[in-house]
Amino acid sequence: MELILKEDVENLGFKDDLVSVKNGYGRNYLIPQGLATMATPSAKKVLAENLKQRAHKEKKVVDTANKIADALKALELKITAKTGSADKLFGSVTNGDLADAIAKEGHTIEKKFISIQGGSVKRTGPYNAQIRLHREVVVDFPFEVIAEQN
Repeated sequence: MELILKEDVENLGFKDDLVSVKNGYGRNYLIPQGLATMATPSAKKVLAENLKQRAHKEKKVVDTANKIADALKALELKITAKTGSADKLFGSVTNGDLADAIAKEGHTIEKKFISIQGGSVKRTGPYNAQIRLHREVVVDFPFEVIAEQN
């Protein structure tokens, strides 16, 4: 079944992508949730026209994302967390915590666009995260989790 995505879908594609999925996934999940529409010949023509018009605007968005990426690469972020014995954290540091810390530095990024390698952080030390600012702009963002001083 061919569908046109209306929104970004994790592990499937981005908005306005033409994707092939199994019939049940498309009919029972993507279409009822409003995430996709059927890829009829007329819908494909409309999509092609929209993509052509959007290509020029897209360049400005990519340039803006690249500027934010350069600013993020210049950041050195240290997140403080309460620790127990042997550098273990009470709780964990997640992508939401990382998004909040980046927001304090002046860059607002939604937590769903941040993925910490290995899931969540449960010990102090240096870690890496990937931040997707645009479908073409992904930043490797190093950060460090340090123990909170009493």
